[in-house]
Amino acid sequence: MSAFRVSGMGMLVATLLVAVAAFSSGVRAEETFSASITIRGHKFEPAELHVPAGKRILLTVVNADPLSEEFDSSALKVEKVIAGNSEGIVRIAPLKPGTYDFVGEYHEETAKGRVIAE
Repeated sequence: MSAFRVSGMGMLVATLLVAVAAFSSGVRAEETFSASITIRGHKFEPAELHVPAGKRILLTVVNADPLSEEFDSSALKVEKVIAGNSEGIVRIAPLKPGTYDFVGEYHEETAKGRVIAE
């Protein structure tokens, strides 16, 4: 009889774990917003990126220049070096509505932009 209880409890735990995993992955997918930005001629294109507030941001940074560039933002709490002629992923935590500046640290005089969370 105790084997039945353990088996029944095990089934309950397994069912709950599957339900939690299904719910969590669905929530995570809904909360992520994907966007892309390109570095060309030591400038960001587009220089202004509009994103939804309250959602995780998965930002693909394409560096079309032959030189490396660092996507840097203290406001967004991210730093990511992107090698020349390559791309990288920058993950940004959910943002409150507002404007968040970023720069290309290696060419700060021209590589400037902002994320606007709405």
